[in-house]
Amino acid sequence: MKMNSILMFVLLCVSIQLKAQNDMLCVGRYWTEDEANLMMKEFASEWSDKASWEKRAAKVKQGILDGLQWDKMPEITGNFNPVIHSTREMDGYIVENIAIESFPGFYITGNLYRPLEKKDKYAAVLTPHGHGADPRYKAYVQIKAAALARMGAIVFAYDMVGYGESQQINHKMPIALLLQTWNSKRVLEYLLSRPDVDPEKIGMTGESGGGTQTFVYSAIDDRIKVAVPVVQVSAHFFGGCVCESGMPIHKSKGFQTNNVEVAALCAPRPLLLISDGADWTANTPQVEFPYIQKVYAVYNAENKVANAHFPTERHDYGYNKRTAAYNFLARFLDLSLGKLPYNEGYQEDFVSVLPEEDLKVFNKEHPFPENALQGDEAVLKYLKIDL
Repeated sequence: MKMNSILMFVLLCVSIQLKAQNDMLCVGRYWTEDEANLMMKEFASEWSDKASWEKRAAKVKQGILDGLQWDKMPEITGNFNPVIHSTREMDGYIVENIAIESFPGFYITGNLYRPLEKKDKYAAVLTPHGHGADPRYKAYVQIKAAALARMGAIVFAYDMVGYGESQQINHKMPIALLLQTWNSKRVLEYLLSRPDVDPEKIGMTGESGGGTQTFVYSAIDDRIKVAVPVVQVSAHFFGGCVCESGMPIHKSKGFQTNNVEVAALCAPRPLLLISDGADWTANTPQVEFPYIQKVYAVYNAENKVANAHFPTERHDYGYNKRTAAYNFLARFLDLSLGKLPYNEGYQEDFVSVLPEEDLKVFNKEHPFPENALQGDEAVLKYLKIDL
């Protein structure tokens, strides 16, 4: 009887702890559009100048780090153990298959796109992707990466956890947001470790869930010099997947923020919001962008923030959105727009879209490393994270 009482008490404590954590989660359409509009006005009333904004910004940033349990990740410097092969010279760019170690036994899989033109130093761009059927292999990801490479950037296109070749864990595991953000850190640090990368010219862009990765990681690491989150920064929508809103990065006891303020942490670094008329970014010109403009104004950096809004388009990283990103990234990363063919619009038909099998890192000739952690439990155990 006594043991049953102890067990019931332990289960009750666990239940209370989980409920408290879930109460801190802001998932999906957490507010209505009207509620979000009012919340943005409330947030704006809490600061009025650079000093008061930076005080609030510090709370937002610390909330992200605490919510991610960032301090539980291992201390690693270097040790990327890169696997790079299948180098192909294309029309103005090079494509390679690449994997790097995120932490011992956990791998980031992707493709590296490099300029064919020889230089001592290049800009670099991280390109996380959104949800879908293994988007790294899709034409729009390849086209964007190839175009940026031809313009003069080294581009690392990498898989979301649980997508493409990143099959060591389930995408829906509870710490997916932590792992994806950490992977972005390691991709950045790999690029910075290369002698041919200019550390002052680092960009990041992705759509949907990759947009979340872009503004969340840019918020906590100012080594990202230019950010272009696409179809994702919203006042009322917090992301519908565990990899976006499954950890309490927006809310804590006595404090509330949203993705607009998270994106605003990029200030005064260059930031382009790309939005459309058919998803949760439909209000960007009226609600989200004016708030972020106000943040940039306290730094006298209004010229470094922009919104490309496409009211007749839907949720994607299509041609018009890509070309808006090309212009912005070229401006602030010193890329060459002249390298892209142009005829009343950028021409992308120089890109050879490769089949999935050609882009894979691991195959019979290059087997998956023997030290690979397999399964959610193995990764959680290695990181010593209890849920």
